[in-house]
Amino acid sequence: MFGIYNFSLFIMAVLLLNATPGPDTAYIIGRSIAQGRTAGILSALGISAGCCVHALASAIGLSAVIAASATAFTVIKLAGGAYLVYLGLRMIFSKSAAATAGGAPVENTRSLRTIFWQAMLTNVLNPKVVLFFLAFIPQFVHAESSQKTMGFLLLGIVFTLISTVWNSGTAFLAGTLARRAGRNPRFKLWLERTVGTAFVGLGVKLALTRQ
Repeated sequence: MFGIYNFSLFIMAVLLLNATPGPDTAYIIGRSIAQGRTAGILSALGISAGCCVHALASAIGLSAVIAASATAFTVIKLAGGAYLVYLGLRMIFSKSAAATAGGAPVENTRSLRTIFWQAMLTNVLNPKVVLFFLAFIPQFVHAESSQKTMGFLLLGIVFTLISTVWNSGTAFLAGTLARRAGRNPRFKLWLERTVGTAFVGLGVKLALTRQ
């Protein structure tokens, strides 16, 4: 169908890839720890929206253009790295005052609404994901198929659905653990700073990695 083959192998590969930690997982865990399960699930949905963008881009050939252009790829890589560092530094420093006040930090409604878009940007600005969709999905679509575009889109949708379920489970687990840790504000603050530091490290690594 639509030139797709080895579909079961594709499913297994997607499951293994989702089990490998990366910036997306770090963001979901970070939001779940800082703001609870609802925020974590919103993060998972934002990551999924970013995957949809990549799937569409790979289907129309935009990913190939970006990967072929050294300048465009470098710009995306640096922007993605800088964004992760920014999010990490905010997580490290912005919660300390609330935590030392003797209670869990309270997030406003507007910040909760922005979680989705922050997660989406984290995914869209990750050049590793660009290369993944460019190099991975074509392996499961016949090159001579007249419906390659639909094949790419269908596989992208399947990838996104699996990722949504996996990431939502990660958010639920992390949020549950954070709720229990919330009884000890110092421990929760330590968790937030640890995840924030991981964000900074991932951002620096992403920006400095050569492709």
